[in-house]
Amino acid sequence: MLLIKNGRVLDPAGKTDAARDVLLDGEKIAEIGAPGKFAGARDAEIFDASGLIVSPGFIDMHVHLREPGQESSESIETGTRAAARGGFTAVCCMPNTKPVNDNASVTRFIVDRAKQTGSVRVWPIGAASLGSKGENLAEIAAMKQAGIVAVSDDGRPIATAKLARQVMDYCRSLDLTVIEHAEDVSLAHGAVMREGVTSTRLGLRGMPAAAESVCVARDVQLAELTGARLHIAHLSARASLELVHRAKQRGLTVSCEVTPHHFTLIDEDVQYDSRFKMNPPLAAREDRDALLAGLADGTVDAIATDHAPHEPALKDVEFDRAPFGILGFETALALALEQLVQSGKITLMRMVELFTTGPARVLGMERKIAAGEAADLTIFSAEHEWTYNVKDSASKSRNSPFDGRSFKGAPMATVVAGKVVWKR
Repeated sequence: MLLIKNGRVLDPAGKTDAARDVLLDGEKIAEIGAPGKFAGARDAEIFDASGLIVSPGFIDMHVHLREPGQESSESIETGTRAAARGGFTAVCCMPNTKPVNDNASVTRFIVDRAKQTGSVRVWPIGAASLGSKGENLAEIAAMKQAGIVAVSDDGRPIATAKLARQVMDYCRSLDLTVIEHAEDVSLAHGAVMREGVTSTRLGLRGMPAAAESVCVARDVQLAELTGARLHIAHLSARASLELVHRAKQRGLTVSCEVTPHHFTLIDEDVQYDSRFKMNPPLAAREDRDALLAGLADGTVDAIATDHAPHEPALKDVEFDRAPFGILGFETALALALEQLVQSGKITLMRMVELFTTGPARVLGMERKIAAGEAADLTIFSAEHEWTYNVKDSASKSRNSPFDGRSFKGAPMATVVAGKVVWKR
């Protein structure tokens, strides 16, 4: 048994914001009570959470663990250790591995590997199309039986409207969410950052914001046609957010996520440094401001990192040649506290919702602190001061634009299935 004492429990599902002790028995939450209620639980291991916040376990619904096939950049073992250091108790890994997770065999490999080496729960996302090539449906039903929680061709959009409709129809019957990397490839082809004054000044080919919103518009209409659950990954453009907002107003099951780097940085921050190269690219200031408003007003459903590790040999090249993507796990909470809570844009409860009940709801799950629920908890401080040093990361990769940045607020411990898997 594990007794977490004297913490401030923040649970959006139960609308709880109070000092509580949480008693864990094996892999489940046994009971919650006022401080001191479980004084008789002498056999329990004690975790003193005085001055700390205890929340439902954080979920990152958009990550790249690179295994199988790209273990030189990351593995399930190293990626989940980094996730635990970031306070995440569950991560959803995208299918663009080698081979692509487009069949039950690859799904089972990921699930089994996570059980053997993972520090946190790993929930695979299956490819929407075979090889993510956008030609034929992947083996979606078989992958669901093997353990996927959603489908996506992430790294690229579902190639055509016809195929996207087929995927949505099929996934509606299976009660699976379709996650879309929204990008019109004809508008984005060859681009390495967002189109604007900065791209012109740097002489780098720019991608218009419309490359994202055009695809979002297509998919929202298809979601209305099919009745499917549609989720827009790493949304970055104001026009995209407006489309999602209007879809929600019409009662469609359309949702979206925003990454910490997109609500923190803008295109003006881009340098000739591949740590600032990600897809979608860093957006204009007005887009970032719209994202902040969407995080506050409920249009945005989740914060997701899009953790995208690359071995240094791949990233340490010219900006044009480098792959897209940055690390995300270990700075996500600190950036959310800094940019959203400490700035007064959202409440602490709303931030916890964006990391917990929000992503769970998108995936058709629940996340709450209650008797009988999974003993997955994130314990964090809103006051702890620290500096992020990417050389100390648990990830194999080092591609973060936040290296050397100082923060106030950090994960302090991560509890998965009743066990403390990481403690600061």
